[in-house]
Amino acid sequence: MSAITARDLAVDLDGVPVLRGVSCAVGSGGWLALIGPNGAGKTTVLRAVAGLVPHRGTILLDGADLRSLRGRSRARLIAYLPQSPMLPPDMTVEEYVLLGRTPHLGYLRGPGRRDKDKAAAAAELLDMARLANRRLASLSGGERQRAVLARALAAEPSVLLLDEPTSGLDVGHAQQVLGLVDELRRRSGVTVLSTLHDLTTAGQYAAGLVLLHHGRIEAAGSAAEVLTEDLIRRVYAAQVTVTAGPDGTAVVTPVRPSRK
Repeated sequence: MSAITARDLAVDLDGVPVLRGVSCAVGSGGWLALIGPNGAGKTTVLRAVAGLVPHRGTILLDGADLRSLRGRSRARLIAYLPQSPMLPPDMTVEEYVLLGRTPHLGYLRGPGRRDKDKAAAAAELLDMARLANRRLASLSGGERQRAVLARALAAEPSVLLLDEPTSGLDVGHAQQVLGLVDELRRRSGVTVLSTLHDLTTAGQYAAGLVLLHHGRIEAAGSAAEVLTEDLIRRVYAAQVTVTAGPDGTAVVTPVRPSRK
C-alpha cells in the first residue's frame, strides 16, 4: 500500500489562514490520528490530501507529488469519508456500496461483473451483505457507518481518510467501527489518516498522533508524548488527568474544576 507525507502544508479559506506549516507523515499500512480543539484545522488537512481544497506545500504519495494525480486517478488511490456523508435515503445498501467503484469506470460505462464482485466483497467484509436490499434510511447509526466504509473499500484504495468516523455513535458502535478499520488496516495494509475527537480513543488505535492548534502543529509523536496533562490543559483549556490503562495506553479523564 502507500505512505502519505505532507510538507509545509498551508491552506487559506475565504482569505483566512486555516493551516500554516503543517508537516506530518504516516507510513504504508500505518494509522496517524489528527487531534485538537474544534477549528484547529484537522478536517482541512484531510480535505487537502483528498484534493478538495487548494493548498500550498507538498503532499506526497509514496514519494510522488499528488498534484500530478487528478480526478479518477486520485480517487482510485485515496478514499475520503467526510464527517457527515451524503446517504440517499431510498438507495439500497447494495446500490450505495457499488458507487465505490465509480473511479474505476470508464465514461458512459456502467459497472461490470468485476465491479459488482468487488462491491459485494467489501459489503461482506463489513457484514453488510445480509443488508444488501435494505434502504439506507432504515439503517442504524453503526450500520450506516459500515455502509460508508464498505463503499470506500469497494474502490480498493491505498489510503483511507476518515473524518471523525465515530461521530454520533455510542461507545459500542464506536468501538465496532474503529475495530473494523484497524482490522482492515492490518489485513490489507491500507494506510489510515484520521481525525478523532476522543483523545483516549486516538491513543488506543493510532500509532502516531499530531496535535493541531490554531492551524499549526503543537505536538507530534506517540500517545505518551502527546497526551500529557500540560499539553491538554494548554491547548484545550481543560482540566484532565492522564493515567495508564490496562494495556498501557494513555487514558484521558476530564476533571471537574473545583467549586469554591
